[in-house]
Amino acid sequence: MASKYHILCRHFMILYCTLNTPKVDMGKLLGTQIGLEDFIFAHVKGIKKEVNVYKSEDSLGLTITDNGAGYAFIKRIKDGSVIDSVKTICVGDHIESINGENIVGWRHFDVAKKLKELKKEELFTLKLIEPKKAFEIEPRSKAGKSSTEKIGTGRETLRLRSKGPATVEEVPSEAKTKAIEKIDDLLELYMGIRDIDLATTMFEAGKDKGNPDEFAVALDETLGDFAFPDEFVFDVWGVIGDAKRE
Repeated sequence: MASKYHILCRHFMILYCTLNTPKVDMGKLLGTQIGLEDFIFAHVKGIKKEVNVYKSEDSLGLTITDNGAGYAFIKRIKDGSVIDSVKTICVGDHIESINGENIVGWRHFDVAKKLKELKKEELFTLKLIEPKKAFEIEPRSKAGKSSTEKIGTGRETLRLRSKGPATVEEVPSEAKTKAIEKIDDLLELYMGIRDIDLATTMFEAGKDKGNPDEFAVALDETLGDFAFPDEFVFDVWGVIGDAKRE
């Protein structure tokens, strides 16, 4: 059963949503958790554009993410990179196709892999869609509630799931939150993607393991399709170990 968020994405052709700002701000993307008092702004499909890019370097300087409903988009462009030199390509653009191959429905890690596999010293073509101005899709909760209503701890968030209903959960501890953010940074460094859910899954897989070998086995069992390099796994284990000691 799809979540309300993913149904909205498909129905309104929403590329992604931002929290508390109508601007295309990749630091304010809606993830799986939102505060109960947050505004959500939806960014829908806008102008289409086709761009030819010469891959002069192995790394394009892109960070790709997706909305969980089939739309991959550009989250970050590294200064001075191949993509940075093509000024028509912007942060927030949805990647619709690569060299004529439609990639709608692909996860961001598959898109990143496709781009990485493109041959160096050759031209390739991207079809992109810019986001339109955002509109609000979720009102702030009503003020002035009765004193008889249940009051939360102040550390609760609404968690959106791809399957099943949304639930209210406690916010993770500061140490866990920092560790997951660091794992997300490592995903970007090694894989060219950002995925807080994937980072969370990796943290959960390693939090009760006693050594890196046990952690590597756990990753193979849960995320074997990713074929993470050994150096990446070792660095992630180091982050988890640091979080355990805090």
